[in-house]
Amino acid sequence: MTTLAPATAVVAARGRRRSFRTSHSWSSLLYLLPALAFFVVFVIYPIIVSVQTSFYDYDGLTPATPVGMQNYLAIFTKPALQDALKHSMVLLFFYAALPVCIGLVLAGAMSRIRIYGLTLVRALLFIPQVLSSVVVAVSWRDLLAADGLINEALRLVGLGAMTTSWLGDFNTALPAIGLVGTWVEYGLCMVLFLAGIVTIDRSLYEAARLDGAGPVREFFAITLPALRPQISIALILTITFALRNFDIIWNTTRGGPGTSTSVPSVYIYQDAFQNRMLGQASALAVVLTILILLIVGIVQWLVREPDPSGLGGGTPPTRKRGHR
Repeated sequence: MTTLAPATAVVAARGRRRSFRTSHSWSSLLYLLPALAFFVVFVIYPIIVSVQTSFYDYDGLTPATPVGMQNYLAIFTKPALQDALKHSMVLLFFYAALPVCIGLVLAGAMSRIRIYGLTLVRALLFIPQVLSSVVVAVSWRDLLAADGLINEALRLVGLGAMTTSWLGDFNTALPAIGLVGTWVEYGLCMVLFLAGIVTIDRSLYEAARLDGAGPVREFFAITLPALRPQISIALILTITFALRNFDIIWNTTRGGPGTSTSVPSVYIYQDAFQNRMLGQASALAVVLTILILLIVGIVQWLVREPDPSGLGGGTPPTRKRGHR
């Protein structure tokens, strides 16, 4: 009997610890309830209502009429909505691909440059990211006007033939808005990549230099593979901003001239608040959400971490000194 007493005490102690952990974990969840309640009320519930409304013809006042998949079919049959989706795909290049490339170049250069005032330069390059979208849109609308500063600068350097109403021309309106988005987003990408470069083991660069690698080869062999997580985050943020962008377009062109800069978010606003077509606006919002999730999922799969076995590449190992 005396030999069983210690074992019984151990079991009892483990039971008390397990009970304490369980009660402690449940009490910890209470801290999440306010955020969870906010998320359910302002995110989950509106999504459910939007999906439900997308199957009705509803103006917000009169009783809703079921229309089945008609609102969704209209998205893929109306030329204007199809053009809006195409414009969003074009903006993906300016709002996502181009800022990521510029951010990589700037981060790679700044990680090697050691000059006085570099911190101030980084802060100045990041300023567009912290500005309000409305401020950015109004400022660039004045800069890109027919009598704006950009056209005046072109005239001063003898390129008056290139001047145009950048936001009023069917051929230049969409690229002009795209470049505004590039100006806004490249600072965020640069900061993300600079933060990632700091975490890279310096011995990898030393080994590469011993092997005779130059700055460009170091960047593609060491820096770029090591920045996979930061590139993934940057692409997710910029792609989401590109597909849901409304402020910049609405405050510069309102989707014009004609429909040359129209995007799904503009049609969602017009259908919901101007045309009182809440069913079609909800259907377009659902399709846009699915499109964002689909593209983000593809991006995450493409830039995912390589196989730990080494078959998928990854950060190059440190070579032995003197090995060629």
